[in-house]
Amino acid sequence: MLILISDAFDASLEGKLARFGEVTTDKARACEADVILVRAKTICDKAYIDSLKNCKLIIRGGVGIDNIDKPYAESHGIIVTNTPKASGIAVAELAFALMLSVPNNLTYYHHGMKHGEWLKNTKRTELYGKTLAFIGMGNIAYQVAKRAVAFGMNIVAYDVYVDEKKKDIVKFVPTPEEAVENADYISLHVPGMDSTKGMVNKELISHMKKHPVLINTCRGAVINADDVKEALDNGSISWYATDVYPTDNAEKLFSMDYPILGSDRVTLTPHVGANSKENLLRIGDEVCDTIERLKSEGKI
Repeated sequence: MLILISDAFDASLEGKLARFGEVTTDKARACEADVILVRAKTICDKAYIDSLKNCKLIIRGGVGIDNIDKPYAESHGIIVTNTPKASGIAVAELAFALMLSVPNNLTYYHHGMKHGEWLKNTKRTELYGKTLAFIGMGNIAYQVAKRAVAFGMNIVAYDVYVDEKKKDIVKFVPTPEEAVENADYISLHVPGMDSTKGMVNKELISHMKKHPVLINTCRGAVINADDVKEALDNGSISWYATDVYPTDNAEKLFSMDYPILGSDRVTLTPHVGANSKENLLRIGDEVCDTIERLKSEGKI
């Protein structure tokens, strides 16, 4: 079995995979590989999949698989899966850090101090007693919600699928509009797909009564960037904190006319939600478990 590590994983993964066969990081050998491991950079579109002669399995190290044409791959007999359990804590902690940074004015205070300004008259606000709304309540969102409860926040959520086990701390509501209506903070946790593209738009924003902070650690395409920029300019949204963008290609992102980059009311991180050392180790372990399981089932 030839396993191709196509994107950046923890350095220890290559050694862990050796028990399954030959391991390579040479992308030119994709056509030979039986198993291909990707993260966000490798785009497994139809042309890429057509170039694969031996592939039986593509594993996306992370939660989403929107960089893989899963139906097309499966039509060619290729199993497509991800590592949904591994990234929950890492992404949740970043989402919560982004949320904490806004009412505590962390970037504002930091830049002031670096420039010799003592900005003590700018007041902070607290998360305690505020309402946090979730659009999407999967594993990562639930990890954020548990941390928010510890801060004394009230939790509401909209999700297509209501998990009864999460009702211990989450009040589910039937529509996104109802979820955001009285929210002080909104955290986005939906997959990247046609039905979620641009779902945070002018119409949904019109239901936000309290000028909330919007946090996005799922996918950049979930927001309509022009509508969010307009909302930031007119105060309908007070702040946008994001780790995700329409592309992970930095050169392409900075050369395009992406309106969010032009706003002063944003906190931006370069898609590092899953990049904790601990998470990269968990992803590697889940990759190995997946290969072991499918191998024992005779599927690869």
